[in-house]
Amino acid sequence: MSDWGVALIAAGSAIAGSVVTGWYGRSAGIRQAEAARHSGDRQADALLTSVRMTLGADEQRAAREARRGTYAEFLAAAESAIVAERTGLGTAEDEPRLYRALSALTLEAPPAVADAASHVVDSLRRHAPQDDLRGAKETFVATAREDLNRTDG
Repeated sequence: MSDWGVALIAAGSAIAGSVVTGWYGRSAGIRQAEAARHSGDRQADALLTSVRMTLGADEQRAAREARRGTYAEFLAAAESAIVAERTGLGTAEDEPRLYRALSALTLEAPPAVADAASHVVDSLRRHAPQDDLRGAKETFVATAREDLNRTDG
């Protein structure tokens, strides 16, 4: 074979080798780009999940604090009414304050806490003995604490 033939075969082999190598290199580059995109998608999903969890925890904390305030307001109003019942020294605002606090609590609290609060008010309305009033109040406090502790975790 002549020198030209050998040169053409060598050039053709070099071109064919370059094409094949380029094809495989391109394929590898596409796979790497796809893997990087998937990795980025997973990182973005993880970040969004983390943000959602943080926001959810903040919302739960705010709701719990609102309930805690409502429970404390009811407890203060009930204590004032119990002292007024025991001593006969109350104000005209004691009863309306108690009913406002009960209304707010009924809207905010789970049924068990609302029922315990209603029992306190019913005991006051019936002029129950002090031991019964104290027991109703302690039941309310225990039920409210249980609700707040259950949602703390």
